[in-house]
Amino acid sequence: MPAQSSVATATAPAASGEPCCGTPLPVLGRDVAVPLVTGGEVGYAALDYAASAPALQRVWDDVAAYAPYYGSVHRGAGYLSQLSTDLFENSRVTVAEFLDCRDDDQVVFTRSTTDSLNLLASALPADCQVFVFETEHHASLLPWQDARVTYLDAPRTPAQAVQTLERALADRAPAAGSAPRARGGEGSTAPALVCVTGASNVTGEIWPVRELAAVAHAHGARIVLDAAQLAPHHPLSVRELDVDWVAFSGHKLYAPFGSGVLAGRADWLRAAEPYLAGGGASKKVARRADGGVDVEWHTSAARHEAGSPNVIGVYAIASACRALTEAGFDALVEREQALVRTVREGLAEVPAVKVLSLFGDEAPRVGVLSFVVDGWNSSHFAAALSAEYGIGVRDGLFCAHPLVRTLLGSDPQEVGECGAPEAGPGERSLNAIRVSFGAGTPEEHVERFVRAVKELVANGARWNYRTEDGRCVPAV
Repeated sequence: MPAQSSVATATAPAASGEPCCGTPLPVLGRDVAVPLVTGGEVGYAALDYAASAPALQRVWDDVAAYAPYYGSVHRGAGYLSQLSTDLFENSRVTVAEFLDCRDDDQVVFTRSTTDSLNLLASALPADCQVFVFETEHHASLLPWQDARVTYLDAPRTPAQAVQTLERALADRAPAAGSAPRARGGEGSTAPALVCVTGASNVTGEIWPVRELAAVAHAHGARIVLDAAQLAPHHPLSVRELDVDWVAFSGHKLYAPFGSGVLAGRADWLRAAEPYLAGGGASKKVARRADGGVDVEWHTSAARHEAGSPNVIGVYAIASACRALTEAGFDALVEREQALVRTVREGLAEVPAVKVLSLFGDEAPRVGVLSFVVDGWNSSHFAAALSAEYGIGVRDGLFCAHPLVRTLLGSDPQEVGECGAPEAGPGERSLNAIRVSFGAGTPEEHVERFVRAVKELVANGARWNYRTEDGRCVPAV
């Protein structure tokens, strides 16, 4: 088996690409100019990292250097196939190191966080009960529909989150005739799984994951961490947090090539039927005398990776993991928190702006903030930021409808205003604006955003807007 030295050498970052202290990591799109409705062009300020982060230049360079060596992975006899297989499996090792996984954990490559959590949902043991807060992103709120699901009310403090989970797990009904429960899911009650986010995709607030994991394990339950918004912003250790699984997406980790990760304990995954049936997942297939087929499935991560894997996407994730590790998370977190302070202090100077929060102003958060503006529909405000200032943010309910509706329950917006989402009879039109940023965000982008918010609130939009296909767009 050839080493991947030829690829590794080709993809080593040049000294000029290394970030200096306090400067953003180089990302694609940083020099893109976009037109303004008021005339002229401006450098695009990408402040929608929570949806998809731009690709790191390092990731793009690594993928471009590997592309000529691309080949099908596993079982290929040719040099490029063997090289690609080596690169694919070494990427698994890189991701495990990035997450500080346990020695016996499995790293399964998927399409996204959503795919990872649906995979885990398909692997739940019989009669497993799932506990999930209503505050979750739909990716971690919805996959459990075929299980016994207990939805927990939105907590208003981290301590309340822990207490809510404690009460819910303590109230589980015991299974008759079972032996005392052991850590991890076997024993006096049916198996249980807790699903929780690491950082909210709406408020950016960091959840008490270690404390929730301790409560889950004390009650014989397991826990899966949705790290889609945590992994790109904060160091993450499976060992220290003591979670059983972690899921995240490459496209939020500066590797937008359609891959994700589910990493953690192997036993439930090995015992489950393959997520997809097909080549790669099967170890041996034979015809039976009755005309059917017998299948022996792999017990490794390949069991849930049927079909030709996304080698480019997997390698991109590994490249991003290396880049973030080498840049140093301490420096990245310190810089991002300075950007968070710039945004929060700037918005605090505008009385018409209300920043959304579950845990309060002092709660630690990553570079994700959502807010509403008195007198504005959020879609109208976001459209003006884009068309008049070249700033890309997101508006709506952010695939976290129960959470945003909870946060906006007392803040109706007028139906019929430009971009106002449709509301049913007796319902109020609700949406919000989200600004999100990270390791690739220049200071000028967040400064321009704060200045634009102040100008729009003080002076109004300089252009007319209309609703088109449910979106607020500049009128032409």
